[in-house]
Amino acid sequence: MPAPAPNVYAPPEGEPPRAVYLHVPFCQHRCGYCDFTLVARQDDLIPQWLTALGNELQRLDRPYEVDTIFVGGGTPTHLNETQLEEFFQLIRSHFNLSENGEFSIEANPDGLTDSKLTLLQQCGINRISLGVQSFDDDVLQVLERTHRADEAQEVIHQCSEFIPDVSLDLIFGVPDQQLELWQTTLETALSLPISHVSTYGLTFEKGTAFEQRRRAGDLLPVMDDVERNMYAFAIDVIPESGRAHYETSNFAMPGHECRHNMVYWDASEYFGFGPGAARYVNGVRSTNARNVTRWIRDWLENRDSLQDHEVLSADARAREAIYLAMRLVRGLNVPEFETRFNVSLTELVGNEVTHHIEGGMLEVVDGWLRLTREGRFVADSVMIDLV
Repeated sequence: MPAPAPNVYAPPEGEPPRAVYLHVPFCQHRCGYCDFTLVARQDDLIPQWLTALGNELQRLDRPYEVDTIFVGGGTPTHLNETQLEEFFQLIRSHFNLSENGEFSIEANPDGLTDSKLTLLQQCGINRISLGVQSFDDDVLQVLERTHRADEAQEVIHQCSEFIPDVSLDLIFGVPDQQLELWQTTLETALSLPISHVSTYGLTFEKGTAFEQRRRAGDLLPVMDDVERNMYAFAIDVIPESGRAHYETSNFAMPGHECRHNMVYWDASEYFGFGPGAARYVNGVRSTNARNVTRWIRDWLENRDSLQDHEVLSADARAREAIYLAMRLVRGLNVPEFETRFNVSLTELVGNEVTHHIEGGMLEVVDGWLRLTREGRFVADSVMIDLV
C-alpha cells in the first residue's frame, strides 16, 4: 500500500523558506511551443481561481516574511486591474516582503498600460520579466506571439519608467531563423534599458502544437550546429554589454541577478501556490495539479490538489544540489557543499567528475567545480552524469 502523501502545508520545521512562487494560469492565447500550466480565453474562471488561491494560502499556519516573491504564469498581467488588486491583497495577507526584497512579475508586451504599470508599482513590484522572445516580426509570427517587434521596444521603455528592473526572455533556434536574425535581436535587446536577459533554445515539448507539427513535418527544427552558434554568440556578446553570464540561460548587470531563481539553483527551500506550482518545504518536493479546472474545483472544496510529491533522502538532496549548481557559471563551492551536506564530493561523484575534467567539460578553480566553456554546450548530459 503506498505511503500517504505528506502534509505539504505543514509548518516549516527549521528556518522557513524565504521565497514564494505564485502561479497565474491565464492567457489570451496559448503559443504553439508553450507547455506551461494555463488556460486561454477562459477569463470567466478568474474569480473562482482567486477564491481557490485564497483557500490554498489559508493552509499556511501564519504570515511569513520572505526575501523574494515571483508571480509567474500564464500571463499574470492578463488580469484586469480590479483582479490584480485582489490578487496582491491575498499576497499581502500571507507574506511580508523583507526590506530590499525582490518582487517579480511576468508579463507580455501587449496589454501593459500606464495605468496597469502604475498599479504594479504601487503594489510593490520592482522587477518585471517580459516575454518578448524576438525583435523580428517574422520570427514572432512563427512563434505565434501576439505583439510586434516595435511594440515590444516601446513597452520596454514604458516599463523602465515605472519598474526599476526590466528583464527580457528571448528564444533562439526557431525554425527558419538564421544566425544573423538572432544577432540582430540580441543587438536590439542590448540597446534597450534592461538589467537582465534570459535566452532559451526552442524546445518541442510533448503535447504542444509545435511538437505535433514537427512530427508531421510541418515545422522543422534548426540544425544543431546553427543552434550551437546562436548560443555561442549569446554567451560571447551579451557580457560585453556589462550583463554578466551567471547561469546557463541568464545574464545580468552586477547586482541584478534574479534572486528568486537563485533560490532554486542554490537548492534552497521555497513556497509555491496556484495550479502547477512547485514547492520545496521540509525536504519534500511537491507539485500542484496542472489541470487548472481540477485545481480550482479541489480548492473551492478545500481539498489539497497535488500532482506529485517526493520526500528527498539526504543522498538525493546532495546530488540535486550538485545538479542545480552546475547551471551557475560560478559552479559549486565544494567546501561549502561538503559542510552543508556532510558528504565528500569525491565519494559521491568522484569518478564522474574526474571523467569530465579529463574530457575538458569540467574544471576546478579555487575550490569551485564548474563547467568549462565547452562544457556549457553539453551541460545537460554532464549534469545528468553527476546525479
